[in-house]
Amino acid sequence: MPKLNTYFRFTSQQRTGIFLLLLIIIGLQISFHFLEVKIKDDNSLEKQQWLSLQSEIDTLKIEKENFKPTIYPFNPNFITDFKGYKLGMSTAEIDRLLEFRKTNQYVNSAEEFQDLTKVSDSLLAVISQYFKFPDWVKNKKKYKPFEKFENQAYAKKEKIAVIDINVASQEELIKVYGIGAGLSERILKQKEILGGFVSMEQMNDVWGLSPEVVDKLKERFKVGAIPNVKKIKINDVSAKELSQFPYFRYPLSKEIVTYRSMNNGIKNSEDLIKIKGFPVEKVQVIEKYLEY
Repeated sequence: MPKLNTYFRFTSQQRTGIFLLLLIIIGLQISFHFLEVKIKDDNSLEKQQWLSLQSEIDTLKIEKENFKPTIYPFNPNFITDFKGYKLGMSTAEIDRLLEFRKTNQYVNSAEEFQDLTKVSDSLLAVISQYFKFPDWVKNKKKYKPFEKFENQAYAKKEKIAVIDINVASQEELIKVYGIGAGLSERILKQKEILGGFVSMEQMNDVWGLSPEVVDKLKERFKVGAIPNVKKIKINDVSAKELSQFPYFRYPLSKEIVTYRSMNNGIKNSEDLIKIKGFPVEKVQVIEKYLEY
């Protein structure tokens, strides 16, 4: 085995090279220590744009963290499955309310709501502040008891004037029990999009209207003369234009375009119901907005 000192034997040229290498290393270390290294700031337009976007992103993050969904006043008698879920009610609690409403009865206070649904005190404290009951429930003392007639033949039921739904105002719609400002605006918006209603059955297509409220609407409103709506030329318009019609989603619009191109156009309602995904139960309403 070679001795250790044999690894440290260098020629004069090797020793000179090692010495120069050490001097270079020491010189670099000294220069880094004493010389101030300046980094050029990047003030380019692109960097400024990124910085401005970053501030907007930070603002949006803060807004998202602080965001709390707005809950508007509502009548708890008309809570749907989805709304009950959003409020934090269990499936059993929602089902109790829905079963009760099927008997055409109403709860008239937060206490009655809790007795019926069995919601917890903590949940009731959160949601009951948004409960909105009709004025007659809040002011029962102001209302006179029903006058009993000795001869029931003269006890006539108040006659309700039926109004054309296409000329009804928001104030007239709100008179229907269960309809507030939000639902009345939604009905008027749907009428504006369609150009007018052709059947009272279209009330079932307005999101948020319960079957009970739809029945009450039918008692007070009707469709008079069929409105002169702007009809859709179903054999001419594109799938994108068709999808803007409330009854046609984009997948159905594509099926319509495919069917008419393969069958030399759509001629009547019989052709419509052959299209894949077409809402057959609404064909009589839909075709009143179409032109073949």
